[in-house]
Amino acid sequence: MFRFEDPIYLYLLVLIPLLALLRFFMVHQQKKRLRRFGDPELVRQLMPDVSRFRPLVKFCLLLAALALLIVTLARPQFGTKISHEKRTGIETIIAMDISNSMLAEDVTPSRLDRSKMMVENLVDHFTNDKIGLIVFAGDAFIQLPITSDYVSAKMFLSNIDPSMISVQGTDIAKAIDMASHSFTQQEGIGKAIIVITDGEDHEGGALEAAKNAKEKGLRVYVLGVGSPQGAPIPTGDGNYMKDQTGQTVMTGLNEEMCRQIAEAGGGAYIHVENNSSAQDQLDAELDKLAKKETESTIYSDYDEQFQAVAIIVLLLLILETCLLEAKNPVLKNISLFKRKKVATVICLLLTATTLMAQGDRQLVRQGNKQFRAGNNKEAEVSYRKAVEKNPRNPQACYNLGNALMQQQKDSAAVAQFETAAKLETNPIRRAQAYHNMGVVCQGKRMYGEAIEAYKEALRNNPTDDETRYNLTLCKRQQKQQQDQQKQQQDKNQQNKQDKQQEQQKQQQQKQQQKKQEQQQQQMSRENAEQMLNAAMQEEKQTQQRMKKAQQQPNRRQLEKNW
Repeated sequence: MFRFEDPIYLYLLVLIPLLALLRFFMVHQQKKRLRRFGDPELVRQLMPDVSRFRPLVKFCLLLAALALLIVTLARPQFGTKISHEKRTGIETIIAMDISNSMLAEDVTPSRLDRSKMMVENLVDHFTNDKIGLIVFAGDAFIQLPITSDYVSAKMFLSNIDPSMISVQGTDIAKAIDMASHSFTQQEGIGKAIIVITDGEDHEGGALEAAKNAKEKGLRVYVLGVGSPQGAPIPTGDGNYMKDQTGQTVMTGLNEEMCRQIAEAGGGAYIHVENNSSAQDQLDAELDKLAKKETESTIYSDYDEQFQAVAIIVLLLLILETCLLEAKNPVLKNISLFKRKKVATVICLLLTATTLMAQGDRQLVRQGNKQFRAGNNKEAEVSYRKAVEKNPRNPQACYNLGNALMQQQKDSAAVAQFETAAKLETNPIRRAQAYHNMGVVCQGKRMYGEAIEAYKEALRNNPTDDETRYNLTLCKRQQKQQQDQQKQQQDKNQQNKQDKQQEQQKQQQQKQQQKKQEQQQQQMSRENAEQMLNAAMQEEKQTQQRMKKAQQQPNRRQLEKNW
């Protein structure tokens, strides 16, 4: 397949007929001036060395060189890899419940994590199918539009968290309605809605939504996650969620509700436990859906062809320079510019082709083959060699960034995407480089850098809906991150204040204890002094009594021993 990468330059071809008209006007004026000297035949005999066709040939050569130069600016390309692909598959929209009740741990490791594992395994089993992702709680929004890009599906899946939706609860009806309007318009292909939930429908209307989906030819399958006995909801700080009365919330799987929704939607209910039986049942149910085959011709790689055109331009200019307007006396008997031979010479010049220049382009093609085969490391080596040969090749830099991104060398990949965006002149390809930069930054939770990259991508390609969706999602994630950081800062500040208050309280207690000890010591000293004074006073009184008794007359003592 042939195409022009920058077809806007082809408008310059309008100069060719304008220059031809100008040339015709000038020749006409020249003939009018010659007629003033006499009969044209007589004047021609007086100028035997003047050629009638050489000026015309030189002018045609210049016009051809100019036209080919304009074609070179438009960057002609040929598709080098043509593939006729037949895809046979179905379309699946997964509606995942991310309410707080999905954090319960009655299945390992938790209801939400178990659901993510099931979706990831489902994506691994898909080959030609399309998949979309909707998350819901009290509200619902599209996390990933329906696509066959399984890498993006896994990336968006890993970022799912209950904090993505501020309105808590479980609105299954809204999720089913949104999924019903998210499929393609292709007819005759099986379309399935897979609702992953614990069945706690707080809003109602799920049965009616499932019936409406069935009427549209869709099938609603429900995966019930959890145990009917129920389990508490961890809050992340070692505690469990409590209701308004202070009682611990116990959330259980509502199997009856799940069965009713699946029956109304013409699908099946599957209970998810700590084994792979649910995955096998789901695969078996999806295999029953109708699969439609479509064939498409894809040109997956394009090679630049401007080198050959540029060489032809150079040859034409050299030939035009070497060609004289006057006849050569030595070669006067050789007439190359008769009417019959002029067209032949020009056709031979225009149909001459040369081999394409080898170098960085060939290395890029080699890297593309390795990249498509999954040999990312070998592709990286080829792309790096291409960049070394031509550091200003934007395609080599962009492809090198993709190879690095597949190897999770994110910082190096971003650097290559930045270089490609600066070198690229095509706004569409420049937008792709900025888009990939945003994807890498978003995966690393660098939401500010990702938002700027997505904005640059939209400035270059305003019609890219995927970039616009990623930008909206990234802004929401940035707001959630900022809210979490603010909550953490407030919590840290509160902890700091509590710690300061605790330290002040301990210091006051120490001071009070010290004061009490001092008072006790002072009271003990005073008591000792009082006891000493009392003892001295008693001793003094005793001595006075003894002295008084000694002063009285002696009495006869009776001597008896019984």
